[in-house]
Amino acid sequence: MTEARFGPLVRIDPSAWVHPTAQLYGKISLGPRGSVWPNAVIRSELHEVEIGEGSNIQDFVMIHVGYDHPVRIGRFCSVTHHATIHGATLEDHVLIGINATVMDGAVIGAGSVVAGNALVREGSQIPPHSIAAGVPAKVIATRDMTQPNLENAEFYMGNARAYAQDVHRMDQWESNT
Repeated sequence: MTEARFGPLVRIDPSAWVHPTAQLYGKISLGPRGSVWPNAVIRSELHEVEIGEGSNIQDFVMIHVGYDHPVRIGRFCSVTHHATIHGATLEDHVLIGINATVMDGAVIGAGSVVAGNALVREGSQIPPHSIAAGVPAKVIATRDMTQPNLENAEFYMGNARAYAQDVHRMDQWESNT
């Protein structure tokens, strides 16, 4: 495998895991037990990107700061495959669905889910414990998703520990983690 590519301002907690194909440039911090998966790109030329404890940035995610906004991703969040986060804030225990986009100045409240393919427009405020879906995204239900979102993040923390040991099959995790 190739070596992961990082800029000089990237700070990764020693307990975090980053796949070698991920590209991280600019001022970025990845918290304890966080993970960044294959082909994710995180760029922060103007502001900073902060990714909290236990959060996972999955395959092909694009994270970029906005002109006026940093990116802040709280603790135990999952940003799933092909999602885009651009200058937005995710509070703790948030799940962003596959191929969703969250734009500049948007805030996703704690314990929420943004459904796959949703578009959260600039400056949107999604309250805590919401499920938002659609284009543009609207709150379609109120439900505290803190526990299921934490469980998803914990799954990825275990997955990252296994991958760090070159174990890529769940049926082999028990003997190696």
